[in-house]
Amino acid sequence: MAIKRLKYCVNNEWKESKSGKYSPVMNPSTGEQIAESPVCTTAEAEEAVRAARAAYPAWSAQPVAVRTQLIFRFRELVNQRFDEIATLVATEMGKNFEESKGDVFKVIEACELSLGAPLELQGFSMMEATRSHDINLYRESVGVFLGVAPYNFPAMIPFGWFIPVCITSGNCMVLKAASMVPQSAMLLLEILIEAGLPKGVVNLITCSREELAGLIAHPDINGVSFVGSESVGKLVYGMAASAGKRVQALTEAKNHALILEDAPLEWAARRVVNSSFGCAGQRCMALPVAVVQETVADEFVRILKKLAQELVVGPAWVPSTQLGPLVSQGQKDSVEKWITKGVEEGAELVLDGRGCKPKGYEKGYFVGPTILDKVKPGMTVGDQEIFGPVVCVKRCKNFEEGLAIMNANPFANGSSIFTTSGYYSREFARRTDGGMVGINVGIPVPLGFFPFSGNKRSFFGDLHCLGRDGLRFYTRVKTVTTKWISPEESHEAKVSTWEGTINREL
Repeated sequence: MAIKRLKYCVNNEWKESKSGKYSPVMNPSTGEQIAESPVCTTAEAEEAVRAARAAYPAWSAQPVAVRTQLIFRFRELVNQRFDEIATLVATEMGKNFEESKGDVFKVIEACELSLGAPLELQGFSMMEATRSHDINLYRESVGVFLGVAPYNFPAMIPFGWFIPVCITSGNCMVLKAASMVPQSAMLLLEILIEAGLPKGVVNLITCSREELAGLIAHPDINGVSFVGSESVGKLVYGMAASAGKRVQALTEAKNHALILEDAPLEWAARRVVNSSFGCAGQRCMALPVAVVQETVADEFVRILKKLAQELVVGPAWVPSTQLGPLVSQGQKDSVEKWITKGVEEGAELVLDGRGCKPKGYEKGYFVGPTILDKVKPGMTVGDQEIFGPVVCVKRCKNFEEGLAIMNANPFANGSSIFTTSGYYSREFARRTDGGMVGINVGIPVPLGFFPFSGNKRSFFGDLHCLGRDGLRFYTRVKTVTTKWISPEESHEAKVSTWEGTINREL
């Protein structure tokens, strides 16, 4: 198979990198290399920033209705090429075809959020705020943003969380696509260009951390949207914030589900299986930890194991596949080491996914569904993100102990409870640290009209992506105070200390 050499894009033109360095792009289902992405030079990264900065004045001056029309056309073209995009996501990332289609559906959902910009970007005003003074508040664009995308959602994050909201708000973007899975983002950018994207509004590169650090520090970058690991996210947040840039850094998770004794156990187990083993566990809204009340823990683990063993493991693009491969050999090795470490720490290995080799795809990066039971406090396997198809079961005496176990974790992207009790459901929603909460829901991700609202060490910043938070992140506020001068006032010589903006007398 010929290995495709990929390019970077500036001003809607795809260019060969002069770096001479390339990163392999693999097919995780087969273990074969299918492409190579450029490690763009510092000069090429700066070229992308210059293009965005040059495009910004004209783009930000376009009426919001014109900007939303571009996204509307893009949405229609994505719908027309839906299966093509989903197949590419499955091929280069490894998530099964249904999950890959979900990745693309989320692009469409974010476009629909962005189409509401004419309403959501409206400011407000007050006539006669003080005597003969009117005040108007406007939301306006910020400038050029850097989007740093991870590998696990190669369509949804760059072209859902980042670009639609960013550019409908009047900004431009330099997208740093994930080097392991860049082709999905590249195809979507081609479609956006086909929809009528003006030159320079969105530019795409792949590069190393060295060039990325230069982009974050670049004086013409006004803000950064980042999704990735906690260690890198903290660095990105610190670098950008210290330079006076706005930043949102969405990082790791170790979401917990609390299963109480009154819950329908198979109902709950099916949702834990779907959440934890979907996308091979490579998503920050999986439920990799089940905190189960002791009275039903043995039965829950039995059901969980049975359901996990029924999953069909195979290549991503085959419709019957339920659990696809991990994204790379390195990720496969990391997950298998975590399983080994969990056993060494004292967890009980109920189901072992190591050594999984589907027939005909023995070179793929597969790890089968894995269950570790009786995970205790202090075991790192139950506290740190594994990012693979591994479920850790922790046991608790009651609701209070279960909630305490969950809230002790340093990450708080999401959390779920499974119960038929309205009281415990309400208490859980009120007291959990999780930023996105599920009541009898295995993947508590809200629709894109609400923010993706992780807490604690799962998020660094003030405004989350999507929802009204996203629109606020990509805009800034301006207030305008106006006084129209009457003929009588034009001759007044005295000016009050606050020019009439403090007015208390009747």
